[in-house]
Parts: sequence; C-alpha cells; structure tokens
Amino acid sequence: MSDHKASTPDIRKQAVFNAKIEKVWDIVASSKGIDQWFMPNNFQPEEGAEFTIHSPFGPSTCKVLEIHAPNRLVFTWGEMGWKITFELKDLGDKTEFTLIHAGWGLPEEIVPGPGPDQSNLDIRNRMNDGWESIVNENLRKAVEV
Repeated sequence: MSDHKASTPDIRKQAVFNAKIEKVWDIVASSKGIDQWFMPNNFQPEEGAEFTIHSPFGPSTCKVLEIHAPNRLVFTWGEMGWKITFELKDLGDKTEFTLIHAGWGLPEEIVPGPGPDQSNLDIRNRMNDGWESIVNENLRKAVEV
C-alpha cells in the first residue's frame, strides 16, 4: 500500500484566437496587455523579474521564471506555489493559446486566505471557472479586436 497522495490536477485552458501570434504575445506578455484581460500589474518581460498582480483580494507577488517570445511565458503567482504558463502556437493567421495553472498541492490541504479558509480543491475549482471566462471571453476580446 502506498502513502503517495495525488496532487490536485493542474488547470488547463486552451483556445484558438483569430489573431497572429505576435499580437497575442503582445497582449499576454506585457504589463499593459495583461491589464486589459487579467488584472492590474507591473509585469516586466525578463527572466528573474519580480512583479505584482493586484487582484480583488489584494496584491500578489510574482516572478518570471521563463520567457521565450513569442511562444512561452512562465511565472510564479503568490505565496502558494502556483505556477502559471502561457504557451502560444503559431497557426498562421490564428494562434493556439494554452494556459496552465499548476502547483496546487494536496486536494484536502486547507489554505488560509481572504475570506473563509478553503481546501486546495475548492480554490482550484473556483479558479478553473474563473480562468474559463478570463481566457475565452476577456483574452479573446483583447486579441481579436
């Protein structure tokens, strides 16, 4: 019998946008662009750069781990060990965009936070719904203008 516990699954959102990869990259990898579709921030597009995302629950410290224009951006988000990855694939006049939100820990682990404490799984499920509209509505509007 194994003591290994399964971690909470990553969130994955994928969409194809009617926009060239350069335009999508400019929107997902710049402070002004991120502000349009996600949250206010002071993002700097360089590996190792620390920045802050201002969510409705307060500021979250982030750090750029990887940046490979125009295909991949990876950064940490907050103190919980979250890692956000944006992957872009050039489809000519369209761009395939994949968001991965990883670093959830054990499903039953209780996480203190703004408002009532919740389990990783509860927070993950709420964030999954949020990312759905952020990617497929907010980001789509920003890049397909």
